[in-house]
Amino acid sequence: MIALDLQPFSIVEDRGFKAFTKALNPSYILPSRQTLSKTIIPEMFSKVREQIMDKVGKASAVCLTTDCWTSRATCGFMSVTCHFIDNFKMETCLLDCFEFTERHTADNLADNLLRIAREWNITDKIVACVSDNAHNITLAIHKTSWKHLPCFAHTINLIVRGGLHVIQNTLNKVKAIVEYMHRSTVAAEKLKATQQQMGLPELKLKQDCPTRWNSTFYMLQRFLDNKDAIITTLALVNSRLEILTQDEWKEMEEACEVLKPFEEVTIEISGESYVTASKVILLSRSVQKISTRYLRSGGFRKPIMDMLEAITKDMATRFHKVEFHHLLSEASALDPRFKKMAFSDDHAANEAIQRLKNAAGRVRSSSAHQPEQQQAAAAPAPQETQESLLWGDFDEQVAGLVTNTSSSAEAVLEVRSYSEEPLQPRSSNPLLWWQNRALIYPRLTQVMLGRLCIVATSVPSERVFSKMGQIISEKRSRISPAKARQLMFLNANFE
Repeated sequence: MIALDLQPFSIVEDRGFKAFTKALNPSYILPSRQTLSKTIIPEMFSKVREQIMDKVGKASAVCLTTDCWTSRATCGFMSVTCHFIDNFKMETCLLDCFEFTERHTADNLADNLLRIAREWNITDKIVACVSDNAHNITLAIHKTSWKHLPCFAHTINLIVRGGLHVIQNTLNKVKAIVEYMHRSTVAAEKLKATQQQMGLPELKLKQDCPTRWNSTFYMLQRFLDNKDAIITTLALVNSRLEILTQDEWKEMEEACEVLKPFEEVTIEISGESYVTASKVILLSRSVQKISTRYLRSGGFRKPIMDMLEAITKDMATRFHKVEFHHLLSEASALDPRFKKMAFSDDHAANEAIQRLKNAAGRVRSSSAHQPEQQQAAAAPAPQETQESLLWGDFDEQVAGLVTNTSSSAEAVLEVRSYSEEPLQPRSSNPLLWWQNRALIYPRLTQVMLGRLCIVATSVPSERVFSKMGQIISEKRSRISPAKARQLMFLNANFE
C-alpha cells in the first residue's frame, strides 16, 4: 500500500485507517511508521532488488533509458530504466531513481550511468541508451561508449513546437481563457451551467504543459468541443479577456487536423510493453508524407500553411538519414511485419541486411544461447565413439565431400531464408513470430534479441518522475531522497 499506492507512512497513524483495519481484523496490530520506514520497506527493497537483478542477469541484451528531474523540494533526481526480451516478451524494470546532487555535466552523468551499469552487471549487454536531445546527456552517453538513440517522442515534440510558434497569438488567447476558467470559481460554475443547458458533457478545460506538445493538442481539442459554451460563458461573466475571432476558431480546427497524425505517432511510439524501435522509420516517413500532402493541397488558411511548411522543413532535416541509422534500420529489418518494406531507399535496406548477416555470423554457436527446452529439441543424435564396420565403406567414399558449414555461410542462409518469409500482419506480435522460428533461425534470433528490445523513446524514465511527483508531494515534501528512491523502486518493480 505504501509502495504500490504511494500512501504516506503516516497513514498507519490516521484514526480512520486504524478504525478500518480494526473492523477488518480486530486482532491485527498495525506496524508503526518507524517500523515501516526503517525495517519493512528496506527489507522489501532488498528482496525485490535481488529478484530484479536475477531477471536482468539472464538477459542477453538490454536497452536503457534515462532522464533527470527536479522535485517540488528542489531535489534533483536521475532515473535509469532497463528494457529486454525475456522468453520472447518485452520486459521493463527500473534500475534506479536516485538523488543527483552534482552539476548536470556530461562527465557526472556518464559516471553515474557507468556506475549503475556496473552495479547491475550489464556493462557488456547494453545495446543502446535512449534519452532526450539535450546536449549534456547526449555527450554523456557518447562518453560511456554506448550507442545513443535520441528519443523519438522528444524529436516529434521539438518539430511540432517549432511549428506551433506560427500560431502563438491564437494559442496565447486560448491559454489565457483556460487559465481564467481555472482561476475564477464564478466562470467555472457558469461554464458548467452552460454545458448543462446545451447538453454538453461537463468537462473542465485543459491546460497545456510546455514540455509536451500533445498537451497543447488536447487543450485545443477540448476548447473546440466546448466552443459555444465558452463563448456564452465569457459573455455572461463580462470578462476582459480578448475574444477569439471566427478566423482564429477556424485556425484551431485546421491546426488540430494537421496535428492529429503527430498525436497518433506519439501514442504509438511511447509504449514499453511492445516493440517500438522497428516502427520509427515507417512512422517518420508516414508523417512526412501526410504533412507534404497537406502542404501541396493548399486547403488551409495561411497561418496553418506556414505552420505546415515549418514542420515539413524541420522533419526533412531531422529525418534525412533515419533509414541509415544502424539500430533503427536493423530493428525494422528484423521485424517480420516490415523487413525491407520499411525502407524507401534500397541502399539503406541492403546495408541493414548486410549488417545482420555480419552480426549473425559473429554469434558463437547456433544453439549457444537458446533456452534449455529449445536446445533439447534441437540436440543432434549422440555421436558414435568407435568406427562402425557397417558404415566404413560409405565413410571412405564421402570423405572430403562432407564439409562443415562456416558461421558466415550459416548466417547468410538464415538471413536469406528469413527475407523470403511472407510478411506478418501489422497488428501481430513480432516476438511471438520469432518464438516460433527460434529453432529455424537460431543465429538471427540472437541478433533480434539485441535489436527489438530497444525502445524508441525515453518516456519510461519520464513516467518514473510522474510517480515520483506523487511520492514527494505536499503531504510528504520532507521525505528523504533515499526513502523516495526505495519507494519508487518498489512501485515500479513490485509484481
